[in-house]
Amino acid sequence: MNEPIRPTSVGRGAQINPSNRFARIEYVEDLSHLEDEDAADISRIRTEYFSDVSKSVVSENDSPDVFFRYSVNPYRGCAHGCSYCYARPTHEYLGLSAGLDFEAKIFVKERAPELFRDWLARDRYEPELVMMSGVTDCYQPAERHFQLTRKCLEVALEARQPIAVITKNALVTRDLDLLTPMAEQNLINIALSITSLDQALTRVMEPRTSSPAARLRAIRELSDAGIPTHVMVAPIIPGLNDSEIPAILRAARDAGATSAAYVLLRLPLTVKPVFLEWLDRHLPNQKDKIESRLRETRGGQLYESDFGTRMIGRGEIADQIRQTFEVFVKKHGLIHGHRPLDTSQFRRPVPKSGQLRLFD
Repeated sequence: MNEPIRPTSVGRGAQINPSNRFARIEYVEDLSHLEDEDAADISRIRTEYFSDVSKSVVSENDSPDVFFRYSVNPYRGCAHGCSYCYARPTHEYLGLSAGLDFEAKIFVKERAPELFRDWLARDRYEPELVMMSGVTDCYQPAERHFQLTRKCLEVALEARQPIAVITKNALVTRDLDLLTPMAEQNLINIALSITSLDQALTRVMEPRTSSPAARLRAIRELSDAGIPTHVMVAPIIPGLNDSEIPAILRAARDAGATSAAYVLLRLPLTVKPVFLEWLDRHLPNQKDKIESRLRETRGGQLYESDFGTRMIGRGEIADQIRQTFEVFVKKHGLIHGHRPLDTSQFRRPVPKSGQLRLFD
């Protein structure tokens, strides 16, 4: 018997749509009755954009594992298609899948800038750092057209609101005209996430992100403009890219980065089947080794959600990763962590309504 047709969705990190844990009905696509060329045509999944009418654009978290309380996310879903993305399960709240749906059905919060403005204008707001991209990448491909991240940065600059950004996309350099004056007032930190320097690997693991070389060029451009740059070696996947830690840190330092951090691979909920399917498809000969080493950092499991260890793991291999990272951060003169930003310059913006304040 011939093997069932298993078409590949070009340019996608996921090739499956795992069942939505909230859904009562599961839809399974069967292409085995089609000719190869017909199945291939169906598998060319195009990115779709939908208007998101959310009444809030700021999320709040109380996790002790991250350095920020508030984050702004102009988009839901991410076309970058990173096979390991921890945010994938958020699409299940929309009745969609954490797999292909997450990277092909993008929800656009077109009111994000005005919602952010109104949020900052609240009487009870006490200024503190706000993260952009706490969930999905704010510089993903959609940003070229919608420019919501740029418009939110314009609001932040006007209000002197300190912002941290993390992205895998060199598009961040488009906004140098906003980021530079923010840096002059100590209001901005930019982090570029670099998982590997091997473009052959990133092309299939993070298919629609900027290449590693482009990300390093972005660090150089930002640094040359006087903007503090940070490198996130994330995620570290034991048995796959942990050996690249020294080279990534050196390359980032040479490009002008001043600080660094890392996160161990996380596979919560439906991220696990998406990543394991990717591993089986692209690295079948390494799959067992990678799974085994990951389990060694997670107490025998593929994921643990405990605060304190979920970002860095535990056990001998996790300790080796931490020690290696610390040694080379020190060797290359990088700061381990994030530089504090200035909240004292904050000035409450006029809300979208135009209502002026009686008292400051």
